[in-house]
Amino acid sequence: MNFLRRKSPTRQLLPSIPPTAMSAEDSCRRNRAPLPLLLCLLCLFLPFSSADELAILLNLTATLQSPDSSVFASWAPDKPLCSFAGVTCNSNGSVHELNLSSKQLSGELPLDSICELKLLEKLAFGFNSLHGTLSGGLNNCARLRYLDLGNNRFTGPFPDISSLVELRYLYLNSSGFSGSFPWNSLKGMTNLISLSIGDNPFDSSPFPEQILGLRELNWLYMSNCSIGGEIPPAIGGLTKLIDLELSDNNITGRLPREIGNLINLWQLELYNNSLTGKLPVGLRNLTKLQNFDASMNYLEGDLSELRFLNNLVSLQLFMNGFSGEVPTEFGEFRKLVNLSLYTNKLTGPLPAKLGSWAKFDFIDVSDNLLTGPIPPDMCEQGTMTELLMLQNKFTGEIPETYGNCPTLTRFRVSNNSLSGSVPPGIWGLPALNIIDVTMNQLEGPVTADIENARSLGQLFISNNRFSGQLPKEISKAGSLVTIDLSNNQFSGDIPSTIGELKNLGSLHLENNQFSGSIPESLGSCGSLSEVNMAQNLLNGKIPLSLGSLPVMNSLNLSDNKLSGRIPSTLSSLRLSLLDLSNNRLTGQIPQSLSIEAYNGSFSGNPGLCSAAISSFSRCPSSTRMPKDIQTLVVCLIVGIVFLLMLLGIFLYKHRRDEKHEDYSLKDESWDVKSFRVLSFTEDEILDSIKQENLIGKGASGNVYKVVLVNGKELAVKHIWNAGPGSGRPRKGRGTTAPMLGRANKSKEFESEVQTLSSIRHVNVVKLYCSITSDDSSLLVYEYLPNGSLWDKLHTGGKTELDWHARYEVALGAAKGLEYLHHGYERPVIHRDVKSSNILLDEFLKPRIADFGLAKIVQTDSTKDSTKLIAGTHGYIAPEYGYSYKVNEKSDVYSFGVVLMELVTGKQPIEPEFGEKDDIVNWVSSQLKTRETILGLVDSRIPETMRDDAVKVLRIAILCTAALPAQRPTMRSVVHMLEDADPCKLVRIIIEKDGSGKAASLGS
Repeated sequence: MNFLRRKSPTRQLLPSIPPTAMSAEDSCRRNRAPLPLLLCLLCLFLPFSSADELAILLNLTATLQSPDSSVFASWAPDKPLCSFAGVTCNSNGSVHELNLSSKQLSGELPLDSICELKLLEKLAFGFNSLHGTLSGGLNNCARLRYLDLGNNRFTGPFPDISSLVELRYLYLNSSGFSGSFPWNSLKGMTNLISLSIGDNPFDSSPFPEQILGLRELNWLYMSNCSIGGEIPPAIGGLTKLIDLELSDNNITGRLPREIGNLINLWQLELYNNSLTGKLPVGLRNLTKLQNFDASMNYLEGDLSELRFLNNLVSLQLFMNGFSGEVPTEFGEFRKLVNLSLYTNKLTGPLPAKLGSWAKFDFIDVSDNLLTGPIPPDMCEQGTMTELLMLQNKFTGEIPETYGNCPTLTRFRVSNNSLSGSVPPGIWGLPALNIIDVTMNQLEGPVTADIENARSLGQLFISNNRFSGQLPKEISKAGSLVTIDLSNNQFSGDIPSTIGELKNLGSLHLENNQFSGSIPESLGSCGSLSEVNMAQNLLNGKIPLSLGSLPVMNSLNLSDNKLSGRIPSTLSSLRLSLLDLSNNRLTGQIPQSLSIEAYNGSFSGNPGLCSAAISSFSRCPSSTRMPKDIQTLVVCLIVGIVFLLMLLGIFLYKHRRDEKHEDYSLKDESWDVKSFRVLSFTEDEILDSIKQENLIGKGASGNVYKVVLVNGKELAVKHIWNAGPGSGRPRKGRGTTAPMLGRANKSKEFESEVQTLSSIRHVNVVKLYCSITSDDSSLLVYEYLPNGSLWDKLHTGGKTELDWHARYEVALGAAKGLEYLHHGYERPVIHRDVKSSNILLDEFLKPRIADFGLAKIVQTDSTKDSTKLIAGTHGYIAPEYGYSYKVNEKSDVYSFGVVLMELVTGKQPIEPEFGEKDDIVNWVSSQLKTRETILGLVDSRIPETMRDDAVKVLRIAILCTAALPAQRPTMRSVVHMLEDADPCKLVRIIIEKDGSGKAASLGS
């Protein structure tokens, strides 16, 4: 499936702006002034003008900063200003253009002084990190023809620019501007050629009528800037438009037929709006159109109007209500490279020659009602990467031609009526990372060609008629993570070489005819968490090595012919599912497996005995003390020791509180370690650590709000390092209660400093410095005035989060976690992701906070990086139940819970879920019909936004998969949130009490 959402607008290549100065002879002729006098005046004027311009430019070097020292290397007082990098002068030596785009600049832009360059016609500061608000001084740049401030970090509204009537090119996209855009400023810009204001959180407004008068426009980018209402018919008057992009807005109604007047259009982007009705008749006139994207709307009708657009390169209409057949003319489109029509109601066959002419890249027509054969020549040019045709009614055989497509990465044709065998070449395609042919009528073997599939990670071929032996060469496909061969007719031995698949996490071989013994080598698959070999003809003993698999969570060997004793090594596994029923096992059931959770796991084995399970005969008695008595004695001893420890802690605290009544933090010796330029002193911080400034208490310390003399607000976390017996009691100022008995607090402090001191990301809280003494430590952060996401969702704060704000919080927090997992020198696992650890700034932009439990993965560590149990009830991933080793996927699970909070408005634990249930199980229990799914959405979210909320809920479900291997990475989560369309799965299985609940959530 393709993800082409959130495309950044591409800047057009623009001609240099010619000098406008006239010759001295022309000037004399017009003004009738004597030439000697004019030259004299010029001689007096020019030195002052150059000096002024030089001062203005040198002021920029003091105002703006860049990590690249070469940016201003040529800007020196003793050099001609026209030689400055980025500066262009006209023939009179006056500054004509100032271009400092893509220079990593930060700071506030001094437009008041810049606009004193009276002859300035081009001002370009795009793709930097400029911040702050823009002053009205921009209006003084009256000669500007080219203005680029796009891709920066400004705040506040964009100012009125009514005086810039000479503007030809205006780029403001992705700059952080908010509030109302000054549409009336555009009225006088009748020569405007390019206008880009998209990807800014402007106030919602209807389609601005002022734009309809800009008849010279050839490029209009207004995606994701809160445009609502209908597209006015007068849009047809902008006949010079080449590129029109209005995606990711709230546009409603039908497409006006006048859009057919825009005969020069090369690109038309309308995705993710609420458009309705049919494609207008006039659309056939857009014969120059190459890229058309109207996906994720409510459009309907057939596609016949598109059959004339034979210059199309990319056509994306997915997630609409289109019906009828795909026009046969599409098969003759010689430039078509990308075709995405999934989740519609299309019927009939695909054109036989589809994709055979150009360097075809991908096709996704999943989730339709298409019939007939798969077109054979879509990889004719050897460039195809994705073939996605699942959930249709395709028939016939898979064409042999796809076995010769070395570029193919995804081949998914599940849930069709395909027959015959899979072409041998497909099994061994070198770039392929997923084969999904589930639920067809395919037959034949998996051939030895699979040894060449070095990139293959997912092999889904269940519910077919495949037969023969599983080739030993499968061990050469070393990237395999998931193998599902269930419900076929495979036979013979399971190859012992399967133990060479070190990345294998899930192995499903159930309901086949495999025979022989279970390979002992399976114990070498250290990532294996799920094994199902039920309903085969397997014999021999259960391998002892299975008990050494560190993350094994589910083991089903039922309905075979296994014999011998149940290995005691299985007792070391933390299994959520164990089924050894209906075999020929004998001997005693291990005591640790004789628990209620495994009732029924051993039935159908008459040779088994147990002292704990009444349905089995008792084993021969032993003269030793029964193990349950031994366990009881040990528990009593441990309990007594624990009570004595608690008593000791109580007595210690009582004695401590009686001493040092007048102790002050300033009595200690403090060491300050700064990570940024500081505008405050150590004493300012220490003086503010008092009870009246306390704003929160967390698991790793108390938090205080500090207001500096200059008015800046900070947040300070106070952590006590002292453990039992460390010496100095604390009392007197009413500050942070001592965390006695919590020696690991100093470790949490070190972890938080180590993590945050080197992180620089807009969605991770800023750490300014640490202040430490022998007995306590302070962390000084930026202050986030809007509290936490938990407060906004669950405590009825003053500012209620609308859906747009919730979505932005989700995306921002995801980007912060993505940076921790993928953008840092070594992955950082947060281990306590929750809504109360996502803080919000004044613009409701999120910051990931509280790194007291964070863990940096060491370079010599294994994939499962840490053993300390961490996290908060309701957010903790299920693998904590069977393994103390967790990795980044545990953060992904917790983030999925946060997404569920955002969508449902519910807390992770609610009485309505039941005593043993949480929000994840509750959501999974409601995935039955569209109505029950929509019913999960928070009632505070308007109905018009609920489909969007469901898209995010789908991502949450992926994140909270029971098995870590089935969860996406945070990088994938960010992509899915940006696309608002997670990878569509045929079904998502959410395990609850050993049973599966399936929800059809797309392909």
